[in-house]
Amino acid sequence: MSEEPRPSRRQGRGERLVTALDQRLPVASAGREFLRKAFPDHWSFLLGELALYSLLILVLSGVWLTFFFHPDMAERPYSGSYLPLRGTLTTEAYASVLHISLDVRGGLLVRQVHHWAALVFVAAIGVHLLRVFLTGAFRRPREVNWTIGVTLFLLSLLEGFCGYSLPDDLLSGTGLRTSQGIVLSIPVLGTYLAFFVFGGQFPGHEIISRLYVTHILLVPGLLLALVGAHLTFVVYHKHTQWAEPGRTNRNVIGKPLVPQYTAKSVGLFFVLAAVLAAMAALFQINPVWSFGPYRADQVSLDAQPDWYVGYLEGALRLMPGWETDFAGHTIVWDVLLPGVVLPALLFLVLYGYPYFERWLTGPRSEQHLCDRPRNQPTRTALGAAAVSVYGVLLLAGGQDVLAYLFGLPVEFLTRTLRTALFLVPFLTYHLTKRACLGLQAADRRRILEGGTTGEVRRTAGGGYEEAHTLLSREEAYRILVRDTPRPRAEGTEAWRWFHRHRLRNALSRWYFARSVEMPATAWERRRIEVVRAAPGEVPGREGES
Repeated sequence: MSEEPRPSRRQGRGERLVTALDQRLPVASAGREFLRKAFPDHWSFLLGELALYSLLILVLSGVWLTFFFHPDMAERPYSGSYLPLRGTLTTEAYASVLHISLDVRGGLLVRQVHHWAALVFVAAIGVHLLRVFLTGAFRRPREVNWTIGVTLFLLSLLEGFCGYSLPDDLLSGTGLRTSQGIVLSIPVLGTYLAFFVFGGQFPGHEIISRLYVTHILLVPGLLLALVGAHLTFVVYHKHTQWAEPGRTNRNVIGKPLVPQYTAKSVGLFFVLAAVLAAMAALFQINPVWSFGPYRADQVSLDAQPDWYVGYLEGALRLMPGWETDFAGHTIVWDVLLPGVVLPALLFLVLYGYPYFERWLTGPRSEQHLCDRPRNQPTRTALGAAAVSVYGVLLLAGGQDVLAYLFGLPVEFLTRTLRTALFLVPFLTYHLTKRACLGLQAADRRRILEGGTTGEVRRTAGGGYEEAHTLLSREEAYRILVRDTPRPRAEGTEAWRWFHRHRLRNALSRWYFARSVEMPATAWERRRIEVVRAAPGEVPGREGES
């Protein structure tokens, strides 16, 4: 039995503490391994960091705002410094927001930093999810982390809506009234849910305090816990990377966490903080004194919700009036479908998509190299079509403002946007798919003919042609090393009486059949197989590229 070495008396108290801790926990070894963790250097990987640092700014500014905000719906005559509202009945919540904005030194700046950071936070998570989707970074072994990311996106929407509703002004109150109508549209359960959430008839006296607790405690706690889990999975599974010479499906090449990557990441934080501070100082957002306090018999005009709920507003406006009486209950389809079914379908598709693609491809090994979007034309086209649907719905959310600005009848604009809701995604899907196939064909020509040099040469026959040169090793590597799943044809042998898996095979053909074959020699194909081999599949060849 060995004795614990005694620390030297020459060591300081702090050194002795670290030494004692390291003797009992693997702090030093684990710390060294973590601090030297390699992170690939590409701008698209910074989107997740933008979301993380926006969340940090939100927490810091939100903690400061809690010292001055009063989540109380008790009404009293306003007696603050804003003269146009002096004597008007306002809730404590609304009056405290006016106090923060107009009386507390730096209050308006911090409040607007908080609001702008919220918009950037949700946008960064959304674009980060889109990047992960288009590059296939959700594939094995990252399906769980994709699920965590989608949950973070859902919670960020809920967090934004709760914070947006806290000022209890006319704009946020109108949004709360809309949300109450959406809850009421749920058959059978809607009335009970609305009474439970609002504490009685709308607007009740409990909703602001409940939203406040949700906004500063419940959802932030879940967000921070899931962010920790998300980063843990990123470290455990390693980071994805783009195909470049030396980078394979079994290694990660990048800058170590300390000091190179940390320096760049900290610099990104300060740049983001400076940009948000400049936006808060220069661009006004959510001027609650202009909207006035919420009144149930009034609706704000010429005002739109934040962008992340604008699609929901647009869906409600485009849905035709449609109700059904069934067994003594009225089903309000024109609110239920766009307000409840549409968001539920959206997140159901997001949660299930990695498993849907794996169902089409069959069991596969781990994938750590990112797809170029052009090399997966169907997936990229679906993503572009989804973004176009969101764009149309966002425009529809401001149809009244657009009609006023451009002098168009609201009815004409509504019919146009209803048509666009089906036509634009259809065109976007096919145009995007054709563009991806065209880019693949251009890559094939570059492999065969080389890259252009900008020089024009005269041929022996008297004509002119542009000179070409061989592609660089990096460019050829990026084009040739790609994931090319084949359409499935399982259970379709000629001797079978019943062909199994017809639906899956048909969907797999639709998804993977259209692709441009790249000209590669037999030696190059073997090298590509080595590069794309998963960990453990090609033992002893880790350093090959």
